[in-house]
Amino acid sequence: MENSKLKRINELAAIAKQRELTKEEFEERAQLRKEYIEEFRAGAMQILDNTYVQTPDGVKHKLQRKN
Repeated sequence: MENSKLKRINELAAIAKQRELTKEEFEERAQLRKEYIEEFRAGAMQILDNTYVQTPDGVKHKLQRKN
């Protein structure tokens, strides 16, 4: 996520502590948070897709998704 968007999320959080957000600010914050979470999850999934577990006998197994 762009640094400017992270700064904006933090600005909106600071504003929310001081006063109630306007409808536009609330919607902007919701959109930025959604975008941040999507990017976070994608990064986490990429790490997990490249993770292997090694058993004591030395065999490596790729992590499997649960259903």
